[in-house]
Amino acid sequence: MTPVANSTANSHVPLAERLRPRTLVEVIGQQQLLGEGMALRIAFESGQPHSCILWGPPGTGKTTIARLMADAFDAQFITISAVLGGVKDIREAVEQAQVAQGQGRRTIVFVDEVHRFNKSQQDAFLAHVESGLFTFIGATTENPSFEVNSALLSRAAVYVLQPLAPQDLEQIIARALALQALPAIEKVASERLVGFADGDARRLLNTLEMLSVAATQERVSEITDPWLQKVLGERMRRYDKGGEQFYDTISALHKSVRGSNPDAALYWLVRMLDGGAEPRYLARRLIRMASEDIGLADPRALRLALDAADVYERLGSPEGELALAQCVVYLAVAPKSNAVYMAFNAAKAFVKQDGTRPVPMHLRNAPTKLMKELDYGKGYRYAHDEEGGFAAGERYLPDGMAPPDFYRPVERGLEIRIAEKLKQLRALDLQHQKK
Repeated sequence: MTPVANSTANSHVPLAERLRPRTLVEVIGQQQLLGEGMALRIAFESGQPHSCILWGPPGTGKTTIARLMADAFDAQFITISAVLGGVKDIREAVEQAQVAQGQGRRTIVFVDEVHRFNKSQQDAFLAHVESGLFTFIGATTENPSFEVNSALLSRAAVYVLQPLAPQDLEQIIARALALQALPAIEKVASERLVGFADGDARRLLNTLEMLSVAATQERVSEITDPWLQKVLGERMRRYDKGGEQFYDTISALHKSVRGSNPDAALYWLVRMLDGGAEPRYLARRLIRMASEDIGLADPRALRLALDAADVYERLGSPEGELALAQCVVYLAVAPKSNAVYMAFNAAKAFVKQDGTRPVPMHLRNAPTKLMKELDYGKGYRYAHDEEGGFAAGERYLPDGMAPPDFYRPVERGLEIRIAEKLKQLRALDLQHQKK
């Protein structure tokens, strides 16, 4: 019997559960929150639980952290799924928390996918969070600023979880191997698995479990790259989502858009979709292209890219993919300018090497009497009161700083008119200086 078969025979517990961290030090990843001196680590060590929202992509450890918090504070742990649950589940959680409170025990109520609860359902937690009956922990993959009620949000700290890094995912594979949950795995296959997981520990664990079963059935003693691709089949038929080919393909898409070739851009988009690339990732890249390569030559491009991302969120695959295709074609045929991109980079480089120049007195805010007495804001010319809405000759840079000329519009699209406008304004500045 192989080690995998032996391991399987001894335990029917899912691999994800067998590898779930039992202590804080066993958690893989999220060191920006759980490392020594970091926000969540301090919360654990304080001895006082507080309500919070864990925001991050799937498979980043939100449920695990919530469970560990309950263990750390010896609290009753109640889970509610916002997908399947409702007010009845909230009411039952309140009753259980009241019983625990009567026994002198704390309660943590964990709401998975809290963004799926409507306003009234989210409001049902408020009074109990305020009274301290239980500690509320919400998990969400969506921006809580938009998906969680402001009243509930104001009573909860927000912690942002990041996708797991490749080295984190490699640690998970190593732990599975240490448990003899799967046979030996060659380096190339391991790297492909890490790329396929794309920062999602749950996806990796589910895949490892599937491989374990397949390895047992086929009496495989080592997972090789060809065998791995055969088992995973269609899901990996085009490229490794974290490997070189993936990044080569997204590079080809980006350069085809920049090169104003809609056919090539569509080809690479479809290649990526057909290969299993996450459409949301593609939507994010299109937004970047609109900002970096088109910019103010056609400001509508950025709006269209944002709309395409929103349409995909509403429709999903395959219907929403058409909006991404529409966006790709528009970006490819739009006038191109990287003037804002170059200006931003130039400004960053300048500020990094320059000293911290003081804000000129006439540009400073003067909300108090003392500040006004110290001449804060004195001499500032309100542009709306000037002819043409422009205060000719007014200085907006620190004293002694020469005009840096960061932004240089190109002679394409709307930036042609922007350049003309800037030329006119600079001419007015020169006239004012000669007076």
